[in-house]
Amino acid sequence: MPDNDELIIRFHPVGGEDVTVATTDFDDPAQALEAITRALDHQRCLTLHQARYKRDPDTNAVVINLANVVSVRVSGKDSTTTGQYL
Repeated sequence: MPDNDELIIRFHPVGGEDVTVATTDFDDPAQALEAITRALDHQRCLTLHQARYKRDPDTNAVVINLANVVSVRVSGKDSTTTGQYL
Protein backbone atom coordinates (compact mmCIF):
# COMPACT_ATOMS: atom_id res chain seq x y z
CA MET A 1 0.00 0.00 0.00
CA PRO A 2 1.34 3.49 -0.81
CA ASP A 3 2.44 5.89 1.92
CA ASN A 4 -0.42 8.28 1.10
CA ASP A 5 -2.82 9.26 3.85
CA GLU A 6 -6.20 7.61 3.59
CA LEU A 7 -8.94 9.75 2.05
CA ILE A 8 -12.64 9.19 2.55
CA ILE A 9 -14.73 9.63 -0.60
CA ARG A 10 -18.51 9.71 -0.22
CA PHE A 11 -20.59 9.31 -3.39
CA HIS A 12 -24.22 10.45 -3.27
CA PRO A 13 -26.30 8.77 -6.02
CA VAL A 14 -29.59 10.03 -7.48
CA GLY A 15 -31.45 7.34 -5.55
CA GLY A 16 -30.41 5.20 -2.64
CA GLU A 17 -27.86 5.58 0.11
CA ASP A 18 -24.44 7.20 0.01
CA VAL A 19 -21.49 4.98 -0.82
CA THR A 20 -18.37 5.62 1.26
CA VAL A 21 -14.94 4.41 0.15
CA ALA A 22 -11.62 4.85 1.95
CA THR A 23 -8.66 5.03 -0.44
CA THR A 24 -4.92 5.70 -0.55
CA ASP A 25 -4.86 6.14 -4.34
CA PHE A 26 -4.31 9.90 -4.12
CA ASP A 27 -1.73 12.20 -2.53
CA ASP A 28 -4.32 14.73 -1.36
CA PRO A 29 -8.01 15.70 -1.73
CA ALA A 30 -7.25 18.00 -4.69
CA GLN A 31 -5.76 15.12 -6.68
CA ALA A 32 -8.81 12.97 -5.87
CA LEU A 33 -11.21 15.71 -6.99
CA GLU A 34 -9.23 16.14 -10.21
CA ALA A 35 -9.47 12.41 -11.00
CA ILE A 36 -13.20 12.35 -10.22
CA THR A 37 -13.81 15.43 -12.38
CA ARG A 38 -11.82 13.93 -15.24
CA ALA A 39 -13.84 10.70 -15.04
CA LEU A 40 -17.10 12.67 -15.01
CA ASP A 41 -16.03 14.84 -17.96
CA HIS A 42 -15.10 11.80 -20.04
CA GLN A 43 -18.16 9.79 -18.90
CA ARG A 44 -15.99 7.03 -17.45
CA CYS A 45 -16.06 4.98 -14.29
CA LEU A 46 -13.68 5.87 -11.48
CA THR A 47 -11.29 3.01 -10.67
CA LEU A 48 -9.60 2.97 -7.27
CA HIS A 49 -6.81 0.42 -6.88
CA GLN A 50 -6.21 0.78 -3.11
CA ALA A 51 -9.64 1.12 -1.53
CA ARG A 52 -11.81 -0.18 1.27
CA TYR A 53 -15.60 -0.27 1.10
CA LYS A 54 -17.83 -0.09 4.21
CA ARG A 55 -14.90 -0.31 6.62
CA ASP A 56 -13.88 -3.71 5.23
CA PRO A 57 -10.38 -4.42 6.62
CA ASP A 58 -9.16 -5.74 3.26
CA THR A 59 -7.87 -3.43 0.55
CA ASN A 60 -9.33 -4.07 -2.90
CA ALA A 61 -9.86 -2.44 -6.24
CA VAL A 62 -13.20 -0.61 -6.49
CA VAL A 63 -14.92 0.63 -9.65
CA ILE A 64 -17.51 3.39 -9.24
CA ASN A 65 -20.00 4.08 -12.04
CA LEU A 66 -20.47 7.85 -11.87
CA ALA A 67 -23.49 7.94 -14.22
CA ASN A 68 -26.05 8.40 -11.42
CA VAL A 69 -23.88 10.23 -8.88
CA VAL A 70 -25.12 13.73 -8.08
CA SER A 71 -22.44 14.76 -5.60
CA VAL A 72 -19.09 13.60 -4.27
CA ARG A 73 -17.38 14.56 -1.02
CA VAL A 74 -13.65 14.06 -0.41
CA SER A 75 -12.22 14.33 3.08
CA GLY A 76 -9.34 13.22 5.26
CA LYS A 77 -11.84 12.39 8.03
CA ASP A 78 -14.83 10.06 8.03
CA SER A 79 -17.58 12.55 8.76
CA THR A 80 -20.75 13.62 7.00
CA THR A 81 -19.94 17.28 7.63
CA THR A 82 -16.31 17.57 6.44
CA GLY A 83 -14.66 17.66 3.05
CA GLN A 84 -15.23 19.34 -0.28
CA TYR A 85 -18.25 18.59 -2.41
CA LEU A 86 -17.87 18.26 -6.15
